[in-house]
Amino acid sequence: MTTVTTQAPAGSGGMPRQIAYIIGNEGCERFSFYGMRNILTAFLTTSLLLYLPEEMRAGEAKHIFHNFMIGVYFFPLLGGWLADRLWGKYNTIVAFSLIYCVGHACLALFENNLTGFYTGLALIAIGSGGIKPCVSSFCGDQFDESNKHLAKIVFDSFYWIINFGSLFASLLMPIFLKSYGPSVAFGIPGVLMFIALLIFWMGRKHYTILPPAPKDPHSFWQVLKSGILSPANGRRGGWLFAAGVALAIYGSLNLGQGLVAGFCLAFVLVLFSASLAAWWQLDALRGQHPDEALQGVRAVLRILVVFALATPFFSLFDQKASTWVIQAGLMSKPEWFAPSQMQALNPALVMLLIPFNNMVLYPALRRAGIEPTALRRMTAGIVFSALAWIVVGMMQLHLDSGDALTIAWQILPYALLTMGEVLVSATGLEFAYSQAPLSMKGTLMSFWGLSTTVGNLWVLLINAGVASSAMKSTVAASGLSLEAFLMFFFAGIAFVAAALFGLYARNYRMLSHYRSA
Repeated sequence: MTTVTTQAPAGSGGMPRQIAYIIGNEGCERFSFYGMRNILTAFLTTSLLLYLPEEMRAGEAKHIFHNFMIGVYFFPLLGGWLADRLWGKYNTIVAFSLIYCVGHACLALFENNLTGFYTGLALIAIGSGGIKPCVSSFCGDQFDESNKHLAKIVFDSFYWIINFGSLFASLLMPIFLKSYGPSVAFGIPGVLMFIALLIFWMGRKHYTILPPAPKDPHSFWQVLKSGILSPANGRRGGWLFAAGVALAIYGSLNLGQGLVAGFCLAFVLVLFSASLAAWWQLDALRGQHPDEALQGVRAVLRILVVFALATPFFSLFDQKASTWVIQAGLMSKPEWFAPSQMQALNPALVMLLIPFNNMVLYPALRRAGIEPTALRRMTAGIVFSALAWIVVGMMQLHLDSGDALTIAWQILPYALLTMGEVLVSATGLEFAYSQAPLSMKGTLMSFWGLSTTVGNLWVLLINAGVASSAMKSTVAASGLSLEAFLMFFFAGIAFVAAALFGLYARNYRMLSHYRSA
């Protein structure tokens, strides 16, 4: 593949005109993704998993859904690496978008075939994951030091258009699934994905396309390798890495969460051990690598701590498309209203909250002497998500007691969770790009996506943990149902994560890594 490099007028300071193509592509792609994702649990429980006993379908649907989401947010690592090292962002987006389209075709064609349908999910996970870090970082590449102040507006707009697509997908796809069947309901998102690719391709002559970074003997990965292999300090880096690999192998083979979850869990543990080994050995690597490279790695590792502390938020957020949909099915509602349509509240509220926060809330906080920095916003967002799950847990207690609850009660937790999403996810895109060194934009954006993979891993591991007979007996003795216990448990994890995130954020030094004007 070839790489073409164009440049926007230096020092222009204005909004890049080519942003419209990227935003249009993102809107159609997100309609495509959320269109299939938001009906996936309903389709699995009512169609594809009918061969299972009824009491097992909801649990298996949640397991499949979260394994799929793990894949979606794991493959950004592949896409980010290819973009940064081999193909460049533009070519990577086009290639993975084609895989994405084939995956959608499989869902539409193999509605009654387990192997064909799961193949489609795998291809969508690869395609969606592969483009995820590239599109947002490619958007950031269109800015330089002269107009970087406009990047926040575009990243907010970027997130706004994501939810514009998600809103209509959440409203319409359950209707198409019910009225026209899965072939049409899964086929329409495939058509939107093709349109997304077409819009992106139409802007090819206008983009600023930065070439892949040349091979660097002092890159992040090379420094990690040196830290592991260094004989300094009794080879503690190597011993720590070996312990991490052993734990990764044990965990992937013995936790029984399937191939995808097991592989991703092993990768996360290996990455964690390699990062910790390098952190401990950085001072010993002076002379082997320049100080600038070592400081860059130290900065990236500090960013990864921020990402790690955000993972409990994604554990809570992604369950709105599984646990909350299943709960909605137990609540009273109009006959024409599908439980999965409640998810339309989330993007609708995002579209309201982003301009409200930027035009009303943040200016008011500044007038009060409180600067809403990125890390402060993210801390507050994790707290809001925990509050949402406290409310959902209280609702589950009423349902377990036999009380009839209208589905309208879910509006409150959706509002709280959406505020958390705006403060964490939208801010996280801006934070990840601004903090990433120029040579690691795609890779570090993919690490931000990996936060969601880890969040979904938490869901599978915690659900598996409470499935043991001993844990079930403990929960039963508390008087709570398993569902209610898990809701309060996830809320508690988020409160702890918010406290740790806030403490770490107080000492984090913000950086600025935009290209020169």
